[in-house]
Amino acid sequence: MMEGKIRQAIVFYGWVQGVGFRWRARQAASALGVTGWVRNNFDGSVSMELQGTREQLDGVILAVERGTYVKIENLRVKTLPVIEGETGFHVRDDE
Repeated sequence: MMEGKIRQAIVFYGWVQGVGFRWRARQAASALGVTGWVRNNFDGSVSMELQGTREQLDGVILAVERGTYVKIENLRVKTLPVIEGETGFHVRDDE
């Protein structure tokens, strides 16, 4: 395992759907070397699993927050076990 690598499941609440949230998350994760996935939820929230260093994960979240129309009002974070060998970051459609 890479030293300092963590995995978090995060659910974002607020104005987070229909505002480029998932696209921005994918772009930032790819640029920062973060793996995982993002998807919209039926209740209007967005779920994401991110894996990388604390700094990398924070960078993805900051990039998403800077979105023109994104307004994160609350988020729920849960630490998960690291998934060894995971590659890439993708948008999931399986709500």
